[in-house]
Amino acid sequence: MTQTATGSAAPAARPGPQRRRTLYRGDPGMWSWVLHRITGAAIFFFLFVHVVDTALVRVSPQAYDSVIETYKAPIIGFMEAGLVVAVLFHALNGIRLILIDFWEKGPKYQRKMLWVVLGIWIAGIIGSLGVIGMHMVERFL
Repeated sequence: MTQTATGSAAPAARPGPQRRRTLYRGDPGMWSWVLHRITGAAIFFFLFVHVVDTALVRVSPQAYDSVIETYKAPIIGFMEAGLVVAVLFHALNGIRLILIDFWEKGPKYQRKMLWVVLGIWIAGIIGSLGVIGMHMVERFL
């Protein structure tokens, strides 16, 4: 027992087992928040690059043609697929966030809506990546 400032006895704190701390703990809603921010930043980066490479047409048509030619590399096909995945999640989760904010029952159903979003997202990924994959195979074979 240890003495407190008022003189009463308080049990001494016993060190418990050390828990591993992580930066993000919690429910899936927190992870959807993180993924929403990451996909938003990725989409912004794509749009920035797209505006810059399109602006090259006015500066130097040869430079524009050169940049467009680099976009035919296989790695760019994977980046395009990643962009589709990011835009799809960002859009679906954005609709969920709008419903949470403006629908009176939104906060109550936010977790169920997240699982619906993830289901639609996975189905959309499978469908869109199938189409993108077929085009990549046609382009590179």
